[in-house]
Amino acid sequence: MKNRIITISREFGSGGRTIGKEVAEKLGIPCYDQQLIEKASEESGLAKEFIAEKGEYTAQKGWFANAFSDRSINGMSTQDYLWLVQRKVILDIAEKGPCVIVGRCADYILKDTADCLRVFVHSDMEKRMERIVKLYGEKEDTPEKRLKDKDKKRSAYYHFYTDMEWGSVENYDILLNSGTLGIEKCVDIIAGLY
Repeated sequence: MKNRIITISREFGSGGRTIGKEVAEKLGIPCYDQQLIEKASEESGLAKEFIAEKGEYTAQKGWFANAFSDRSINGMSTQDYLWLVQRKVILDIAEKGPCVIVGRCADYILKDTADCLRVFVHSDMEKRMERIVKLYGEKEDTPEKRLKDKDKKRSAYYHFYTDMEWGSVENYDILLNSGTLGIEKCVDIIAGLY
């Protein structure tokens, strides 16, 4: 497979989803974010709401606790089944042609099978708090806790299914600080590297 794929991993509130959509628009290629949820739902029969909630986050905040939660007698959890479905959907999408894929460990899933530009978008806590208050209507007294909780669950999920550290420089081709650079500059840099 020699399709040029851009994977965007991101801290919650850093604007990674927005950056992914704008890069795809600028390059004239599809962006898969919410569409991954729909495709995984069709493939698995699981509800879209369940996939949206569980598709990037562990039920537990730590990978160790997650290893023992919600397991059937055969050792597989619903989360494991969802991982396999999302993996298949991401591999199928990547075979079809160039695109941007946001989240869901796509950087790891495609690392050996596609021509990928693996991006991690981050920002400082203050900028991320401002962003979620402004865009998501987050209450001003809880955004830091919400950010830390989401990032911790996302990190645990990534570590559990990839055995790698989420956000670690060696897992990505480029790390961009959207708080310092701004959304548009991040879009320009990624599109320029394509």
